[in-house]
Amino acid sequence: MSLSTIDPKSALVVIDLQNGIASMPTQPHAADDVIERTVRLAEAFRARDLPVVLVRVSFSGPDAVPGRTEAARDAGPGAPRPEGWDQIVDVLAPLGDALVTKHNWGAFHGTDLDVQLRRRGVTQVVLTGIATSIGVESTARAAHEHGYHVAVVTDAVADRSAEVHDHSVAQIFPRLGETGTTDEVLALLS
Repeated sequence: MSLSTIDPKSALVVIDLQNGIASMPTQPHAADDVIERTVRLAEAFRARDLPVVLVRVSFSGPDAVPGRTEAARDAGPGAPRPEGWDQIVDVLAPLGDALVTKHNWGAFHGTDLDVQLRRRGVTQVVLTGIATSIGVESTARAAHEHGYHVAVVTDAVADRSAEVHDHSVAQIFPRLGETGTTDEVLALLS
């Protein structure tokens, strides 16, 4: 176990567990498993009066991410998406203390996430969500740069590819903070 502690002023920050993303196939953990573990964590955080921040991504019109990329996007920034694709999954929605809507990969840029956390005196962010190498990693990098202690719950994050998930978990997250499993976080909370 490399997760040493949960700060008394920690927040669970849940990345993109929303209808359109949670419906994709994920590896090495199924999206349903990521959601179930995140629900357990959210309930434990709420029971200890620690904040739960639900982050969703929504791209439309002028809020769409600009720029050329070599990799094809699933749907262009202005492409229509199914109704409700950007809504937090039903089982998590009532567990959030704050909702942050982002228009980029990371949850800090262009949002009030930092203000939300600082107003609550948060010193550590505990991250879950999909996708490990995109939204979660981008948010972990920014959290580290903003001076927060970072913890990533390795069995409560998933990606489209096990290989890129494993790279983030093994190579990136240990340089930004600490990692642990759902059960390790729950044990530290108790």
